[in-house]
Amino acid sequence: MPTSKSEPSGGRRGRCYDLAVIGAGPAGLAAADAAAGLGLRVALVDAGSRPGGQYYRHPAPELGAARPEKLHHGWAAFARLRARLAARPLVDHLPGHHVWAAEAGVPGDEERPWRLHATRGPGAGDRATVLARAVLLATGAHERHLPFPGWTLPGVVTAGGAQAVLKSSLALPGRRIVVAGSGPLLLAAASSLVSAGAEVPAIVEATSYLGYARGLPVLAGNPGKLAEGAAHGARLLRHGVRLRRSSAVVEAHGTDRVTAVTVARLDARWKPVPGSERRIACDALAIGHGLVPQIELATELGAATVTGPDGAVALAVDAEQRTSVPGLWAAGETCGVGGADLALAEGVLAAHAVAGRPAPARERAVRRRRRAFAALMAAAHAPGPDWTGWVTDDTDVCRCEEVPAGEVRAAVAELGAGDARTVKLLTRAGMGWCQGRMCGPAVACLSGGGAGRPDGRPLSCPVPLAQLADPGPESGPA
Repeated sequence: MPTSKSEPSGGRRGRCYDLAVIGAGPAGLAAADAAAGLGLRVALVDAGSRPGGQYYRHPAPELGAARPEKLHHGWAAFARLRARLAARPLVDHLPGHHVWAAEAGVPGDEERPWRLHATRGPGAGDRATVLARAVLLATGAHERHLPFPGWTLPGVVTAGGAQAVLKSSLALPGRRIVVAGSGPLLLAAASSLVSAGAEVPAIVEATSYLGYARGLPVLAGNPGKLAEGAAHGARLLRHGVRLRRSSAVVEAHGTDRVTAVTVARLDARWKPVPGSERRIACDALAIGHGLVPQIELATELGAATVTGPDGAVALAVDAEQRTSVPGLWAAGETCGVGGADLALAEGVLAAHAVAGRPAPARERAVRRRRRAFAALMAAAHAPGPDWTGWVTDDTDVCRCEEVPAGEVRAAVAELGAGDARTVKLLTRAGMGWCQGRMCGPAVACLSGGGAGRPDGRPLSCPVPLAQLADPGPESGPA
């Protein structure tokens, strides 16, 4: 992907792109490629150093991976997109740009475009501003964390984190790895780990999978998803991996590192069944309870949201992927977690809408089928209300600020807090480096308010103070 050399961020001062795409994962790559093919000048703005996002994360070139495609599902689609984008003169790839704020433009007013403010490093001169007539948000999602005693021990990683380390560094978080939590990511993570040589003594799934039985027509309309799941299942069977359904890791044990986990059976509300506890030895735990859309840039602008069957909050979009904010589109996981195929289709649909072209029939059909499957999946793996029962008062909920669950409960019971925001003000839970991305859903549940609407944040990521005082260069196409 070509990048102009006339400005540090990739373009001539004062000129506008037709479209700025934030995020270079499946949705962002597909949108940039389609938009450029329709004649739009595109800025592909991404925090990563290389295109692909979390889903298409690949080994660093210096590792010399001979067959990186073996670590991915759907690598061929990424390879095609990457090759096409590299040949698109209308696309400027701006890597290493962490967008921390967006100022909405006025559609049709050339003098009032969108302004995306980004940081590229710690220095005062590392701020950049990208100008565009329209913006597509394709920032993906991050993992949902449900804390439990011992979850801060070294060796406890997220399921997606275990995959990321394997894909980018060709390394394993341990040799004997328990995979736990809820959602289809567990099967994919365990399949990758055993293929790389790890021993996985158990996959601990909190749900029973019976929720999928309520959506047989949806499953029939998505045979590719069934085939993907069957392939993971067959690989795990060959490696003798045991699946424990309706169960959860309720405690991790160890001092300097996790050495074992306690697994308990769960009832329908995710309350541990007394007497069902079993201990499994391991040197790593990969755990995850689904994904949460990353939508802070849009919610700060007042964009409308919807709450999914699993309690995750996503952006509300129309049939053309348009949000409630004029000039702002969204695609992929920001509209609700549904996988790479859905993200690719929605990226193409959004690009056509921005360009004023009719939506392709194929992508419309893919979106319809995959969105139905995403809703079924979210409902099947929705966290039960009683999962907080395994969180003891001395369990840290907010890792950054080291706020234990007992302080959160005291803020509710003794100080009258009734929502996550009030709890944050009273306990500092969510005020650390991650800005609530790790603890937000847990704090919301412990406060009794449910997942709710995500907090609005003027800054969506940490920014050096020197850059806030510096207006920075404005970037547009050469």
